[in-house]
Amino acid sequence: MNGLAVALQSGAILLREGVEAMLVIGGLAAFLTRAGARAQLSALYTGAAAAIVASGAAAVVFATFFNGAHDDRLEALVMGVAAVLMLYMSGWLFLKQDPAAWTAELKRIADRSLASPGSWSLAGVAFLAVFREGAETILFVQALANSSGGWSTGLIGGLAGAAAALVALFYAMQWLALRLPLRPVFLATSALLFVMGVRFIGAAMQELQEQTILSYTPAPFDDVLNALGLNPSVEALAVQGVVVLAAIVGALMLGRARRAPAPVAAPAE
Repeated sequence: MNGLAVALQSGAILLREGVEAMLVIGGLAAFLTRAGARAQLSALYTGAAAAIVASGAAAVVFATFFNGAHDDRLEALVMGVAAVLMLYMSGWLFLKQDPAAWTAELKRIADRSLASPGSWSLAGVAFLAVFREGAETILFVQALANSSGGWSTGLIGGLAGAAAALVALFYAMQWLALRLPLRPVFLATSALLFVMGVRFIGAAMQELQEQTILSYTPAPFDDVLNALGLNPSVEALAVQGVVVLAAIVGALMLGRARRAPAPVAAPAE
């Protein structure tokens, strides 16, 4: 296998497995930077760094005890928890889109330590977003190295190029966030996390369907859904549809409550 082919394959592995995690972490980092909550960045980065270490340890365990095969049930659990955290953070950001509400929240954050529940949520989202694919990435790259004659210059160069692309994406998100009004940053980050959370629900269900723990009924246009990286089953689309519908109803109720006139106080007797 020539060096260019190895470089393209190793770069594609890292990009394919890392882009979703980078979008989540980059989006949250951009939001925290733009909103003036840089103190919370340490929790985000700590979660991502812990996931990289945990991914390496998991890859060793998989290679030693499972012949390099991941456990679908464990992966479903990780993605399910990640989906819950992402949907929670998405809703929280949507509720805080009002600058006045965020100013009040910043005052509360300033009075709490970095061990606050909000910080743990950020660390948890970052950890699960990275860990979800981290161990598989290491196993895939190791398998490529074994089949292509070792850790060649081409393989390392492909990884370096993909890493540079992910870093560029990260900084592009930070640059854009600093030039947007605050409310769009909140809404964009909330939407990103919501989409990722819904996708993770489908991915978690697919892992369980592969183990025949859940039933699988092919959905219409399943080839299109597959091409988009979605779970092409009726069961996954039904659960995702319920989540999307609940979010729409919640957003409409919130908008209606905010537009309702404030009650007029009765005159004092």
